[in-house]
Amino acid sequence: MTPEQYVQDKAAKSGSSFYYAFLFLPPPRRAAITAFYAFCREVDDVVDEIQDPGVAATKLAWWRKEVANAFAGQPQHPVMKALMPHVADYDIRAEHLNAVIEGCQMDLDQTRYLDYPGLQRYCHLVAGVVGEVASGIFGRTDTQTVAYAHKLGLAMQLTNIIRDVGDDARRGRIYLPVSELQQFDVKAHEILKRDKPWGYSERFTALMQFQAARAHALYDEALALLPEADRRAQKPGLMMANIYRALLREIEAENFQVLQQRISLTPLRKLWIAMKTNWRGR
Repeated sequence: MTPEQYVQDKAAKSGSSFYYAFLFLPPPRRAAITAFYAFCREVDDVVDEIQDPGVAATKLAWWRKEVANAFAGQPQHPVMKALMPHVADYDIRAEHLNAVIEGCQMDLDQTRYLDYPGLQRYCHLVAGVVGEVASGIFGRTDTQTVAYAHKLGLAMQLTNIIRDVGDDARRGRIYLPVSELQQFDVKAHEILKRDKPWGYSERFTALMQFQAARAHALYDEALALLPEADRRAQKPGLMMANIYRALLREIEAENFQVLQQRISLTPLRKLWIAMKTNWRGR
């Protein structure tokens, strides 16, 4: 398997909404974003799939060395071999990749966030930086597009957090800020309940409505920041935004039943949203 086949396989098997947006890119940009996305998946999988924190930390340390080696001209992992031919063309820097690793390290070091600003720092590393790199690969001419990409990354990461409340809790992590749990009088032990009626209550629903409203506001703010000059090039990002926002609306329609299940869109629906965005350009 070549490095290019490896990253393509990694992206396709993930089932991520991102994959559907990649399909509409010209081959060079598609190859770059696929390799970058595969890198993000590799380091994220370290945290999600390795149960021993010490082993996971060692793996992340290995990835930091691999990034340094790759930018020194000696990549070893197929993901880095696939990514390195594109870094100069799309201004992908070692600091971007290390920021993603740092965000994954936070998952090992921290399982709660006291307040929203603390959560924003985490989202910046695992989503905002990813959005910045992706927007560069898609093509941008205006520096304001970077601000758009960071804001959109935050909105999408908050959508992930809403979707994965139950799954994350079972892994020992609650991303909903402690201050907001207290504001709505929702206890952590309620979210961690594993049997019917799980942790559902009017208080939990109100908390999740608050989270969803913030995410919707961020989507609106992000789209308002996107310069008209870059709108066409950034269509893959708009596809992802529309897919994620459709997911958020689906979660709302299901009354935030996210503690015992993972609500998702079908692959066909994701593809349809991507195609519709491509046609309409927004």
